[in-house]
Amino acid sequence: MLDLQQIKKLRNMTGAGMMNCQKALEETKGDIEQAIEILRKKGEKIALKKADRKASEGVIALSEKENKIALIILNCETDFVAKNKDFIATAQELADKLLELGAEKFSAWAEDKIKDALIVKIGENIQLNKFEIISGDILGYYLHANNKVASVVSLNKGNQELAREIAMHVTAMNPIYLKPEDIPEDILAKEKEIYIEQLEAEGKPEEIIEKIIQGKLNKFYQENCLLKQEYIKDDKKNIKKLLDEQGAIIKKFERFSL
Repeated sequence: MLDLQQIKKLRNMTGAGMMNCQKALEETKGDIEQAIEILRKKGEKIALKKADRKASEGVIALSEKENKIALIILNCETDFVAKNKDFIATAQELADKLLELGAEKFSAWAEDKIKDALIVKIGENIQLNKFEIISGDILGYYLHANNKVASVVSLNKGNQELAREIAMHVTAMNPIYLKPEDIPEDILAKEKEIYIEQLEAEGKPEEIIEKIIQGKLNKFYQENCLLKQEYIKDDKKNIKKLLDEQGAIIKKFERFSL
């Protein structure tokens, strides 16, 4: 017997209709992930919310010096506290201290700081969710105005201004991979399987299915691979062209979000 909460959860995750969610869950005996696949194969327009995106409140803070960027994610219970100036200032102090002390010495210092300066004063459960130091020859970062999304980009060639521009793009467009070759084979195989079932259900002739699939894969690359994405400040070029124009190469990129 299906639990109504399971059906509601699948509906909230996908935006699909209640009856379609119920049928998909019945078919998969309650397995959410398999139910999502079934809905996609049947052509449902799914606005999938990634399961690893928790709705925790808090802020991100970064600190930069020479060839290092320190990043921390500080969580709290309410949005009211997350917008508090003292909370934001303390998060920035933590990022600055991480850069100064290094990751090994920082942890114990941060624990005492959070207890003394935040938990007692604010009265909420405050947690240091993440801290990291990123090194590179040419680094740039971008922190969204809401302090909840940030990106760091490391270049082998180019300049810091370009790294910051690409970090802004990464923050806005959320690429998962750098280039198509980085996509795991099982991910591509699953996408192709879904496309084939969609097209067969639409009655498309077998001889044109492969061409359509290639077009869909190209769109998948453009949506998920940084080098293939249209540059947010100029849709006439993609990120690869932007880099090529300046003789730059991306070594690494990371995106962080609450």
